[in-house]
Amino acid sequence: MKIAAFGLALTTSAILAQSGATTPKPATSPATRRPATAAARKPAGTATKASAATAADPAFNPKGAPEVTGAPKTLYALTYIDTKIGDGPLAEDERFYTVHYTGWLPDGNKFDSSVDRGQPFVFPYGARRVIIGWDTGFEGMHVGGKRRILVPWQLAYGAAGRGPIPPKSPLVFDIELIAQAATPPEPPAQPAQPAPSTPPPASTSQQPQ
Repeated sequence: MKIAAFGLALTTSAILAQSGATTPKPATSPATRRPATAAARKPAGTATKASAATAADPAFNPKGAPEVTGAPKTLYALTYIDTKIGDGPLAEDERFYTVHYTGWLPDGNKFDSSVDRGQPFVFPYGARRVIIGWDTGFEGMHVGGKRRILVPWQLAYGAAGRGPIPPKSPLVFDIELIAQAATPPEPPAQPAQPAPSTPPPASTSQQPQ
């Protein structure tokens, strides 16, 4: 009887081997499953980045003001390209700048140029004697430097415009910082005027009555 049972077991094993079937493994209990892999986990630092994006900016939160959070946005700004770095002193605030400039409208129309006139322009930097774009556009320049600035209309002649400047027109300037001084420079000397000629003496002849 035992021999017959042993022979039946061998026969069953042989059939399973020939058919490629394997003995099924016991199902894993849900309680013994491993946790999710690292690929499914949240990336490291995600919470830190999110909190940094909404952190309170100190510039927007002076002492005593209600705290606000969020990403600051720029409404409008002047942009520039330095075409030549000057080898002179760094431009300072509250100085009289001697500059050359040429201004264009966006369509390429040149509306003004001190270069064409051959006469530099002098103004007190930061004193609101020029458009706002000029009162900020020389920031970081060195004497002898040249720069192209793109001035948005809000920092130029505004919504109304002026003269050849249309309303709400951005402006393009080439500027050159020639010199700076604490006091206004002396005006260029005027060419000497010829001495007036001596008037002829009064006639001594008798005038008709």
